[in-house]
Amino acid sequence: MLSLEILQTDGKARVGRLTTSCGVVNTPLFMPVGTAGAVKGVTPAQLHAAGVEMVLANTYHLMLRPGAEVVADLGGLHALMGWTGPLLTDSGGFQVFSLGHLCEIDDEKVVFRSHIDGAPVVLTPERAVEIQQLLGADLIMQLDECPPADVSHSQVARAVRRSVAWAKRGKAVWEASRRTHPQALLGIQQGGVFEDLREQSAAALVELDLPGYAIGGLSVGEGHDEMVRVLDRIDGQFPADRPRYLMGVGEPRDILAAVARGVDMFDCVLPTRNARNAQAFTWNGRIRLRNARWRSQADPLDAHCRCYTCRNFSSGALRHLFMAREMLAPTLLTIHNLQFFAQFMAAIRQAIAEGKLEPQTRQWIAQMYNSDEKEENNQD
Repeated sequence: MLSLEILQTDGKARVGRLTTSCGVVNTPLFMPVGTAGAVKGVTPAQLHAAGVEMVLANTYHLMLRPGAEVVADLGGLHALMGWTGPLLTDSGGFQVFSLGHLCEIDDEKVVFRSHIDGAPVVLTPERAVEIQQLLGADLIMQLDECPPADVSHSQVARAVRRSVAWAKRGKAVWEASRRTHPQALLGIQQGGVFEDLREQSAAALVELDLPGYAIGGLSVGEGHDEMVRVLDRIDGQFPADRPRYLMGVGEPRDILAAVARGVDMFDCVLPTRNARNAQAFTWNGRIRLRNARWRSQADPLDAHCRCYTCRNFSSGALRHLFMAREMLAPTLLTIHNLQFFAQFMAAIRQAIAEGKLEPQTRQWIAQMYNSDEKEENNQD
């Protein structure tokens, strides 16, 4: 149902082969986000062509519209999306808290108001698993409580205790129906930036012997350095033979830091959201196409990129399409950004295999972020 074969290592970084109920993917890997059952602006064929191996979909949004039972009636999430590769669904917990629709939370449940019509909705750890079973993703997540970055130790400790208890309750539902729903349930570590709470959370989750583990509660405003400090400990907190998934992280320098510390999986809206805002990722930093400096640029975004966009459109043409508000513009840039992230992860895997991740990381960061600062300073 879910297994990770570690093929090569470079320090704590590892290259692996993750086998899911729907196919095999290479790790470290990046998952684009298909919030409502689609990665915005691109077709499944374009995802495959860009090198995407696994996609994340959002339980919170799908449970509200069209509803988990409707998705099941339509043949499940794979059929709804037209996607044949592996899928991961989150539990919906993060969206409940981050979108600000929370009405009540206690040890039993979360009650929130739908962002669609304001109707009250009850979500329990058991129901979160049941919904994801109806959706039919290959990897599913426990319901957890994700506290903000600026709350006290005692508040984060409460979230850790509650999340562990919810993991146990979710596991009971998952185990009872594993024959009919061959999915893999992942537990989610919480603990904020507090090392003792991170240790407690990981130890309790490992006792549950789940197929994989996620690091939650980061990328919520704590900053890069604090994130790295937390990640410094994860290699010793989780079993080496289980996948480790850092939730909601997509900034290239954050991915590099996490991979070096033993993380296998990532997801983020960054490549697709930035594409819709006319920002392209390249090995030489971000390109902001609304800047006038790109008006007459006849070269592609990246001369070495072989994506459909770079093979067929100049930077100047892309800028024009954005300025003219053509629907094609965000689609073309999304294709490029997704292929960049796929190539980025493939390059990371190669660097690990060659034992060169550390020097390559220094080189990539110098290229991406020095150039990125220059582009920022040259905005019109």
